[in-house]
Amino acid sequence: MEFTTQHFIALAPLLITTATIIVVMLAIAWRRNHSQTFLISVAGLNLALLSILPALKVAPLAVTPLLQIDSFACLYMALILVATLACVTLAHAYLGDGGSGYPGNREELYLLILMAAAGGLVLVSAQHLAGLFIGLELLSVPVYGLVAYAFFNKRSLEAGIKYMVLSAAGSAFLLFGMALLYADSGSLSFVGIGQALAATGLPSSLAQIGLGMMLIGLAFKLSLVPFHLWTPDVYEGAPAPVAAFLATASKVAVFAVMVRLFQISPAASSGVLSDVLTIIAIASILFGNLLALTQSNLKRLLGYSSIAHFGYLLIALVASKGFAVEAIGVYLVTYVITSLGAFGVITLMSSPYNGRDADALYEYRGLFWRRPYLTAVLTVMMLSLAGIPLTAGFIGKFYIIATGVESHQWWLVGSLVLGSAIGVFYYLRVMVTLYLIEPNLRRHDAQLHWEQRAGGVMLLAIAVLAFFLGLYPQPLLTLVQQAGLAG
Repeated sequence: MEFTTQHFIALAPLLITTATIIVVMLAIAWRRNHSQTFLISVAGLNLALLSILPALKVAPLAVTPLLQIDSFACLYMALILVATLACVTLAHAYLGDGGSGYPGNREELYLLILMAAAGGLVLVSAQHLAGLFIGLELLSVPVYGLVAYAFFNKRSLEAGIKYMVLSAAGSAFLLFGMALLYADSGSLSFVGIGQALAATGLPSSLAQIGLGMMLIGLAFKLSLVPFHLWTPDVYEGAPAPVAAFLATASKVAVFAVMVRLFQISPAASSGVLSDVLTIIAIASILFGNLLALTQSNLKRLLGYSSIAHFGYLLIALVASKGFAVEAIGVYLVTYVITSLGAFGVITLMSSPYNGRDADALYEYRGLFWRRPYLTAVLTVMMLSLAGIPLTAGFIGKFYIIATGVESHQWWLVGSLVLGSAIGVFYYLRVMVTLYLIEPNLRRHDAQLHWEQRAGGVMLLAIAVLAFFLGLYPQPLLTLVQQAGLAG
């Protein structure tokens, strides 16, 4: 096939991210400098983000048989790049500079995050099973290294090994499922599979087993029940900025490709598979929320709560009627904003790196009297995660409920309401802890290094955005509607 200028414009976000990876690699080989590596990464990610605007003008465009750049892909590319940018900023604050910072090599962290982001960009624009697998592996392999990055910390190393072994098992299921699907439909492209499944009316048992095995592989990455066992340990062991990346960019990419697969081949979500998804959704919502109730570690609490949030998202995937794609877009944007804020506070509490993350709940007792700005951000994030009105999280939950009601999925809507009610309790428990008064406590705000200040400003911007979208969600709704229609 011939490449034209339009193809290069459509691929610009991916090409710029890849070029940034090469520049960062060469810069590290030439001279180790933490701030220089950080600035190159930020510049590259910002350029990639800006290049989405010209890419939108030439979309939709099938760049190769593997990749389709359309407004759906552009929305999720932007979301992944914004999340990566936030995680890189937090990583800079977390690793610190000079003697007080992280004792190992710092620069490679940026390299791994950028490589994982490139995998995410491939994943959201995949329209072919080969593209899906390449994107998923390019996303997953650097994350193994990221999770175990603080290798002298036993928990981090254990988390990295755990994630690698279980992720490899998930990938094996995914490949086996793809093979069965290819044997049945004779095609690897999403459209070809969709047409082959639609031609036979109900998918054959071979196709259903294949789709079921693919679902197991993707459910591992999204930590849906019963494939969630790695989540709390990995979230706790991973360095805080890495946990933020895992909770946002990594999961958004996998969920986006799942939506595309199910939208292009509607037969995929009919029959037995639809019932399986319903059971997984209800189990994820209830188990995620109930297990979060017992946690005294903030990272583990957020890990279990993320299981519940992806259970909520499955409701729209099962419904897959009306404005389901729109609802998924709105929810993912609000979830990413909120998760970045929550993990951002843990990062700034833990930085510059001092051996272990400040993730135990008792360390946040009376935080309002020590770090009022961080307390304000974490309070807004907890309210948003709980889906309280006037926050971004409320808009996301409202859309998911509306989708469930529209398609008469009453069991799913009931489990969402019950799960949210349980969630309010443990989110409020975190908030109350922040405002408790410790004896002999004098109010002061800790002195921050400049890299922490950059992270702090970003967190305040995230908190303002969460409030703004809760009060005036129209710009977000317009954006997602355009992506949903063309996608």
